[in-house]
Amino acid sequence: MIAEAVNTNRLIKNILKPVQKIWKNQSSILALILLFVFGSIISETFLTTRNITNILQQVSIIGIISIGMTIVIISGGIDLSVGSVLALSGVFCISVLNMTSSIAAAVLLTFVFALTLGTISGLLITRGKVAPFIATLVIMSASRSIALFWISGGSINGRSIGFNQISNTKLLGLYIPVYYFIVIIVVMYILMKKTKLGRYIYAVGGNERAAVLAAIDVKQVKMIVYMIMSSLVALSAIIEGAKLNSISSSSSGNAYEMDAIAAVIIGGTKLDGGKGTIVGTVIGVLILGLLNNILNLMQVSPFLQGAVKGVIIIIAVLLQKKKTGR
Repeated sequence: MIAEAVNTNRLIKNILKPVQKIWKNQSSILALILLFVFGSIISETFLTTRNITNILQQVSIIGIISIGMTIVIISGGIDLSVGSVLALSGVFCISVLNMTSSIAAAVLLTFVFALTLGTISGLLITRGKVAPFIATLVIMSASRSIALFWISGGSINGRSIGFNQISNTKLLGLYIPVYYFIVIIVVMYILMKKTKLGRYIYAVGGNERAAVLAAIDVKQVKMIVYMIMSSLVALSAIIEGAKLNSISSSSSGNAYEMDAIAAVIIGGTKLDGGKGTIVGTVIGVLILGLLNNILNLMQVSPFLQGAVKGVIIIIAVLLQKKKTGR
């Protein structure tokens, strides 16, 4: 009897071993598939072209920010300021647009403005030796405060014809922000996988001391990382401002840092840096987008959706610890 129980137990382990291996290496993909299956069961409209198109449009802005957050976290940093910088950059963009009536000038100057904020974050971290958490927390607080003061806590509307076409133009059935997201995915994938800078970012996040000994300019790499992040936030601010032709100083970009970090962690990027992929983050973004859509279809209160995301982040972190033993 004991021998039979041992053999049965061994047989079950042998059967489950391939499943466990797949779950360990491809858990985010399996979670994505399960969400598709679950969504199709709870609602007949879930797999319709219109619903899937809406999901892709909704995740495009946070997806662009999440790609930037991936690079920041791989480098060993964090950026809590993305939502507030988006709001401030959006206010700046529409203010310039209303003053000049030039879409090109507004877009160009918004990138310069956001890059300046990213440079300040980078300088605080590299030259001031302030922890990324604290440095970006300061920029977050300051940016939101300035945005609120600038337009007295309200919203600002664009007065230029054609600005909303940046976000509301359709191409082959998809809104143009989806294509912006795809382009960013491709560009950043090439950057991280095929360029020297990408290898340096992984090296700095994996072991900063070893990177210094390998003659990598760690400060320069970190500066570039935060400038890339701010550029992607600028793009997101322009897209969001053009979408409704307005920006709210209080609600635009609210909690975007949480969504971006959640997508990055779900996608398998290590919080302590040195490991992660752009593709993994894209899967994480899609998982969050599907989850939000399913919760809406189930008529779950939007006030509870943040709690659900928090639980998902904890689960993702625990799974990471189990995989790495850290």
